[in-house]
Amino acid sequence: MLLSLDGRKVYYDLAGPQSAPTVCFTHSLNADGGMWAEQLVPLLGAGYRVLRLDMRGHGGSAPVEGDYSMDGLAADVKGALDVLGIAKVHYLGLSIGGMIGQGFALAYPDRLLSLTLCDTQPSTPPGSTAQWDERKAAVRKAGTLAVLADGTMERWFTDEFKQINPTRWREIRDTIACTTPAGFLGCASAIQNFDYEDKLATIKVPTLVICGDEDPGTPPDRNKLIAAKIPGGRYEGIAKARHLPNIERPEQFNRVMMAFLAANR
Repeated sequence: MLLSLDGRKVYYDLAGPQSAPTVCFTHSLNADGGMWAEQLVPLLGAGYRVLRLDMRGHGGSAPVEGDYSMDGLAADVKGALDVLGIAKVHYLGLSIGGMIGQGFALAYPDRLLSLTLCDTQPSTPPGSTAQWDERKAAVRKAGTLAVLADGTMERWFTDEFKQINPTRWREIRDTIACTTPAGFLGCASAIQNFDYEDKLATIKVPTLVICGDEDPGTPPDRNKLIAAKIPGGRYEGIAKARHLPNIERPEQFNRVMMAFLAANR
């Protein structure tokens, strides 16, 4: 489904009864709302309403030219909730989705029931500027995200996952390759220029931080730092998973997620 936000189209998927508490998902860079498919069935079965939003230039959402900011991406989420008439949500975000979640919690605390941050960072990853500049240059030269797809998949999943679930592996890889260059470049710039670290102590909403134990890009120590800085924040690691534990180890991830949501319903 599509909604109009500041004159551009935003793709969303909304399922479940209108009266139920809403769980709002934001995805990783170069992904879309489809990365949360493994969470949809248990949430709907437990009586939640589930909203999955596609970021600018990702999935079915229109790109915006130029650099994005994390605060601007958080404002997109707030704008989508306003259009849909949803007052409060349980927010779950992974990677840049978790970065956006921090910005959302800081700017719009009255819109949150709980906050779950997954495989993310509290600020621009230390020493990452050259790495991001290299990826951006490769995409500009190639004119497509396909040039980054294989390397990204290596960071996102263990070798075992490709062997066990080749169809899902291919779906995720194709989604990376089909992301718009403008969407990637804008979001990459946001990742290169944000810092919520010193503000996390002001977040008062119940917060859970989840991370794959083998995540190389948003490692456990940075996620543990987020949990430590947010009052009452709790950290849970997912064994034998890299950057997308919700897909690679859905049973473990869902067990942690569902227990936390139930405790704050």
